[in-house]
Amino acid sequence: MKKFFLTLLIVLSVPLAGAQSLPLLELTAGFHRIEAEVAAHNAARMQGLMQRKAMAAQHGMLFVFDQDAQHCMWMKNTFLPLSVAFLDAQGRILNIEDMQPHTEDNHCAARPARYALEMNIGWFAQRGIKRGDRIGGIEKAPRAF
Repeated sequence: MKKFFLTLLIVLSVPLAGAQSLPLLELTAGFHRIEAEVAAHNAARMQGLMQRKAMAAQHGMLFVFDQDAQHCMWMKNTFLPLSVAFLDAQGRILNIEDMQPHTEDNHCAARPARYALEMNIGWFAQRGIKRGDRIGGIEKAPRAF
């Protein structure tokens, strides 16, 4: 019986251990470098940064959408306070919203957006990055699927 439960535990652990990480994309905001995980498919966009307890200062997550729309983000099951910048297809920041952990408040793009870039809360403000600024490297982002 113990062998059965041990085998079951190993089998259930394999998908977690073998789960593929998201691709990384180097972006820039002015002279600031960002290492962004890319959430280009629906499952990755839905998971986002949920369940994460920490994120390095220059790291973030880029959400790639399949069409320009007034996309919204929320923080259910997210432990980290985050700032999200909604971007148009050229990488211009449309608006930046601060989001608190474990809330279901919607934070939406001010106009139709193609991307959303989540960083630790205050990251954009601390670096003087604001609406109208451009995020470089966005043209290398994969297409949404």
